[in-house]
Amino acid sequence: MEGLVVQFRRGRHRVHERHFLLDLGLSSRDEAAKAVGKKVVWSSSAGKKIAGEISSAHGNNGLVRAIFESGLPGQAVTTKVEVVDGGKK
Repeated sequence: MEGLVVQFRRGRHRVHERHFLLDLGLSSRDEAAKAVGKKVVWSSSAGKKIAGEISSAHGNNGLVRAIFESGLPGQAVTTKVEVVDGGKK
């Protein structure tokens, strides 16, 4: 399954550098909750791979939050991520 990096997780005064919002093409919060615990991999055009894990649903329209092992670069916004098998089912 593929997804899209939508944005950093941020608030008014703080940006969570390792947290990102992902759009996996899901339509509801219930579908997004089923994806919690799955592994996510972002790969750059140079071949670098950064792994993460889906931590929770975000909002009611199917977005999810993912926490990566290290922060993604700013250029990662609007790029694709791959959801790999693993984690909770």
